[in-house]
Amino acid sequence: MGIRQYKPTTPGRRQGSVSDFSDLTDRKKKPEKSLLRPMPKKGGRNNQGIICTRFRGGGHKRRYRLIDFKRKKDGVWARVLAIEYDPNRSARIALLQYEDGEKAYILAPEGLKADDRVISGEDVEPRIGNCLPLRKIPLGMTIHNLEMQPGHGGQLCRSAGTAATLTAREGKWAQITLPSGEVRRLSSACRATIGMIGNAEHMNISLGKAGRKRWLGRKPHNRGTSMNPVNHPMGGGEGRTSGGRHPCSPTGVLAKGGKTRKKRKPSNAAIIRRRRPGPHYAMS
Repeated sequence: MGIRQYKPTTPGRRQGSVSDFSDLTDRKKKPEKSLLRPMPKKGGRNNQGIICTRFRGGGHKRRYRLIDFKRKKDGVWARVLAIEYDPNRSARIALLQYEDGEKAYILAPEGLKADDRVISGEDVEPRIGNCLPLRKIPLGMTIHNLEMQPGHGGQLCRSAGTAATLTAREGKWAQITLPSGEVRRLSSACRATIGMIGNAEHMNISLGKAGRKRWLGRKPHNRGTSMNPVNHPMGGGEGRTSGGRHPCSPTGVLAKGGKTRKKRKPSNAAIIRRRRPGPHYAMS
């Protein structure tokens, strides 16, 4: 997988780049119809029509691909039919066909190709694409699609290029290091898939123009200082101002440096080491 640069025929083309989609099996292949579901637009609104997430709306029409995050079909081999594009996520997805004919989508790890075979279960070989409990995975292995509670399905490390490392195991607990640098304790019964999520070059793609952001359903972000005092705590004043206070949301929640995690959240006990602050830190 690589990044493709267009010829600079327009200002947007000059700055923009796209994936070359070389990791896909067939760019013209239609998605599996039985695994598609309609995906109506919400525009950031809840069931009462109130905007809960600002600056959302529009965007290209999409259909949701049902992804098997649980991998509960144990002991049945599956063949990878194709590596496909998913408009709903940064990672690629792999279409599996089990020996009994059932088809399913999973997140495609780096190195998984068409015609490869994968399996899930308690006593399977820890190879790329196989899913097994943390108590059966050798220490030091790279894993993704981790469960936070046994049987809940994968919730951690699901975006392109991400992976966690299984660093220790003691009793019924396993210790993992997440991409943010956070060290967390999980139950050894939680499942994970071997390997790192593919399409790692996704983070290097440059949109190049505002229109491509609108295609993704993201509307322009309006500054609080440009609003009226009734709309935002940083609004109002004569002329352009710096806001007069620390940056915050319309409801007064601090936007930079303020802690938003609940102090009495039950899973706080599972965090052994917090992630390092700052947006530019990544696990080396």
